[in-house]
Amino acid sequence: MTERYVVFSHGKDGEPWGSKIAAMAEIAREEGFHVESVDYRGIEDPQARVTRLLAFCKDLRGSLVLVGSSMGGYVSVAGSSLLQARGMFLLAPALYMPGYEKFSPRPAHCPTTIVHGWRDEVIPVDNSIRFAKEQKATLHVVDSDHQLLDQACGRGAGLGRPIDEPGRGPAGVLAMAFRHVLGQRRVTADLVRAR
Repeated sequence: MTERYVVFSHGKDGEPWGSKIAAMAEIAREEGFHVESVDYRGIEDPQARVTRLLAFCKDLRGSLVLVGSSMGGYVSVAGSSLLQARGMFLLAPALYMPGYEKFSPRPAHCPTTIVHGWRDEVIPVDNSIRFAKEQKATLHVVDSDHQLLDQACGRGAGLGRPIDEPGRGPAGVLAMAFRHVLGQRRVTADLVRAR
């Protein structure tokens, strides 16, 4: 059986095992993926982060899903073609940002899902709408801000909450969308139950 990996890339001010990554890592492990998270702390330059991602993944043999938050979303997109990613999950990705136009990454042709908050004060949601339209990616826009912490943290709002639980809110959408990128069959059943 082919090894399967999820590799996380955190944002500019994030940490390799922050709360969102820790919650998604739990789901990935439950689904049989090996989980890795790249440490970009101290690296401000987006291109240097892409170089770090490529070096980190060079010895991983198998199927690769890239997950990135904010600048980590940009890094995941930028590295996806060279790494031959089979999927991407992007949280408020820093795409089309002023000053980074010359670094417009060409993404891999793979299933891509984006989650972005309507109230994002750092990266305009329109950037994710544009990327989703251009790349034919799946886009979930939720009532949240840039951090999306209310989507991933706290009792009753965790990523693992069942999709058909009454009052599930957007956290259920985040878990469902992530499982979809991981290619799990049970997402279909969850969607049917949610209707």
